[in-house]
Amino acid sequence: MNSKLIDGKAIAAEIKKEIAKEVAAMIDADVKAPHLAAVIVGEDAASQTYVASKEKACHSVGITSSVYRLPASTSEKELLDLVRFLNHDPEIDGFIVQLPLPGHIDADKVIEAIDPLKDVDGFHPRNLGRMLIGLPAFLPATPYGIVEMLKRSKVDVAGKHVVVLGRSNIVGTPLSVMLSRKAEGANATVTLCHSHTQNLADITRQADVLIAAIGKSRFVTADMVKDGAVVVDVGIHRIDDPSTEKGYHIAGDVDFDQVIKKASKITPVPGGVGPMTIVSLLQNTLQAARHAAKK
Repeated sequence: MNSKLIDGKAIAAEIKKEIAKEVAAMIDADVKAPHLAAVIVGEDAASQTYVASKEKACHSVGITSSVYRLPASTSEKELLDLVRFLNHDPEIDGFIVQLPLPGHIDADKVIEAIDPLKDVDGFHPRNLGRMLIGLPAFLPATPYGIVEMLKRSKVDVAGKHVVVLGRSNIVGTPLSVMLSRKAEGANATVTLCHSHTQNLADITRQADVLIAAIGKSRFVTADMVKDGAVVVDVGIHRIDDPSTEKGYHIAGDVDFDQVIKKASKITPVPGGVGPMTIVSLLQNTLQAARHAAKK
């Protein structure tokens, strides 16, 4: 493997071994295995793939997995009723409602209805607020995974300039907070950029660590990257490609083939951030199960 690559798949496998060991110890102590549920509404292909990967990851570490598959015609009330049911089901330690949701359902209303103690996606305002002021909370899975990946890859961001492209509530905004706070694996100086940022390339070229979560295929080009920068690619896009057996190929938010020539380290797509997101969800589920066991 290229020495520049940050192998998220390998790091996730290492963390899975740690989780599996703790789950086995819980079962040996007559404590039930952690139980993660997922709710998916409609037939979004990317969501189906993610939930399938989550199920497989759960099984690999001994975590119980349940999936509630609802048709796209499901009403907002029906989904909220299911959320309330899962909130009160003692068998479920944590659950996620897979995004995106159909247009007729208010995603914010659904997220706010989730019990914060079961919100293993880390999207509830209570968890985000606690994270903001440094209190224990479920951290959003992708930012959590990125911070852990950087730490385990010996990328020390303390005192460094980190530029985050994208200000979503799922990745960019919470990640900028996590990397800037006073904590292990953090203490960075963070610039958060978005679609209205002027002179964007001038800013990205200052980055010691550049994190692309802007949602546009191959948006980050080599001329936007400083020599020796660490580049983390959060994006994942299915690009039609008749020349391949599957009829498509996967690309990220970074023009990988060109940027790798300038970067000191870079995450591939796939095999970089994606596996870390799933393993972080498992870590949050384990945390939820620990809390439930103490009740």
